[in-house]
Amino acid sequence: METLDYFEEEYLPTPDEKTMAILSHILTIVAGFIAPLVIYIVKKDESPYVRKHAMESLNFQISVAIYAFASFILMFIIIGFFTMIAVGIMAFVCAIIATVKANEGKFFKYPLTIRLVK
Repeated sequence: METLDYFEEEYLPTPDEKTMAILSHILTIVAGFIAPLVIYIVKKDESPYVRKHAMESLNFQISVAIYAFASFILMFIIIGFFTMIAVGIMAFVCAIIATVKANEGKFFKYPLTIRLVK
């Protein structure tokens, strides 16, 4: 399977690849990890560009779910309310940034991501 190195060479995605990459990021706002999971499963063998974006988005959404669960537990000592708000804001802002980068044909590496899907 071909891998893409976004830092060594410039890759020009097709309009369909761009659309799927954009959807893998922006749909997380309403669908959580389900959208990038479906896109990853359906498109992983067709496009390395889409696979990389969907995989990054899926890893981030899994990480966000873990952080939200930890925040829920921490709500018993009050700090969880603040961390839950921070996690929500971070997830929203990062999804928007990644969507814009995907539209530009670039790759965005989400911060604080646990890379479970490879």
